[in-house]
Amino acid sequence: MSPGRLVRRLLGALALVLALSTFLHVGPAAATTATASQPSSISKQEAITQLGNVRDSIDETLRLLKASDSPESRDAAFAQARSGYLDHFELVEIPLRVVDPGLTVKAEAQFAEIRELIRNDGSVDEVRTQIITLRGIVDDAERRLTDVGIGAPALVVGQSFLIIFREGLEVVLLLSVLLGYLEASKATQYRRPILIGVALAGVLTILTVIALQTVFAHIGAGREVLEAVVSLVAVAMLFWVSFWLISRLDHKRWLEFVKARVWSAVAVGSTMSLVLIGFTAVYREGFETALFYQALLSFGTGLTGYIALGFGLGVVALTVVAFLIFRLGRRLPMRTFLSVAVVLVMLTSVAFLGNAVHELQAADMIGYTALDWPHMPIFLAQATGYWPTVQTIVAQLVLLGVYVLGAMYMFVIKPRRERAASRRTGRSAGTGTGTTPAEPRPEIPSVPVGGRAATPSGA
Repeated sequence: MSPGRLVRRLLGALALVLALSTFLHVGPAAATTATASQPSSISKQEAITQLGNVRDSIDETLRLLKASDSPESRDAAFAQARSGYLDHFELVEIPLRVVDPGLTVKAEAQFAEIRELIRNDGSVDEVRTQIITLRGIVDDAERRLTDVGIGAPALVVGQSFLIIFREGLEVVLLLSVLLGYLEASKATQYRRPILIGVALAGVLTILTVIALQTVFAHIGAGREVLEAVVSLVAVAMLFWVSFWLISRLDHKRWLEFVKARVWSAVAVGSTMSLVLIGFTAVYREGFETALFYQALLSFGTGLTGYIALGFGLGVVALTVVAFLIFRLGRRLPMRTFLSVAVVLVMLTSVAFLGNAVHELQAADMIGYTALDWPHMPIFLAQATGYWPTVQTIVAQLVLLGVYVLGAMYMFVIKPRRERAASRRTGRSAGTGTGTTPAEPRPEIPSVPVGGRAATPSGA
């Protein structure tokens, strides 16, 4: 063997020994360090917990910037934004990348955008806008990591069913009274104007739904505020509907009022009045339905399929009820239904209010004071409107308190006053017994619809 060849073999052996030494001593140490700094796996529940820390970091970053625009405050805000990503969200990325890699990349870019704005002296409003967007991304990440479960779908299906069934049932009852009264009074020639009004209301309801969806689909900045405003309007309407339902538990008087309007229009032969009666009877319910569903969809992200299921079940139930009324002339236990509906409508409005306040907080329009209370899974929080902050809880408790006081007045105080007034009236009449016979309440005759009587009962 030549000396040169021997030297090359010895150098090769030495290189192999050095490589093995590096692998055995340096490699495991480095691997241990990497594992200690960031776990190779994390459960979805642990990731959701980390998202709570991310939200706290986001809130603190914005607070520091709004408190002062000094270099020290910006440095602290930058450190907080950097910590929120490196110490918390990077852990979330491990399971999130498996279920939604695109959302992971989007979140990384948003964190980077916020850090760059802070570093380059971007305005507080610019950083605030990006933080609002990041809050929405964090919510999306939690939805992707959270199982839908049973409670949230059940609540959302029930809310969706209630909206379409209650609003639709009112339309069915109104039409049964309107058309039935015309047939009973032998004025069937006026059915056409009423049906024209109903058709116009149906078309305008569809256009309202399309308009709302178009606006929300194309709006960018300020979407959270618009969703909150729409939901607050829905809460106000649900509030009114709640006490309207209570006042209509005596359903016969309401039906008498509707028939009186039709009688007035028929008496003067006013076709336009009948068209307006049919239009207003349906479009009021149609507008309410469009508004309520828009609020439900705004806070039902990830639950749209269950909202559609509740709507479908409500339409089926409504079809059955309409068949019973128009074709078979059956009576419905309206008082029982309204008593149950009023409670469910109240609870739905409380959920909408909690979500509306939460949305205003996410848009940084009102204060955000967190409570150290348990957090619900995000889908259940959306369905109930429960978000553990002082502002959302106080708003919901105030609304519940108003409902309780209103119910006490309607069902306890008002009946007592009416009974007391009746006794005073009886004594003043001087009948000797201290009472007068109660004035007989007018009865609504059964209205023939499709050849049979169709008067909703329950009064």
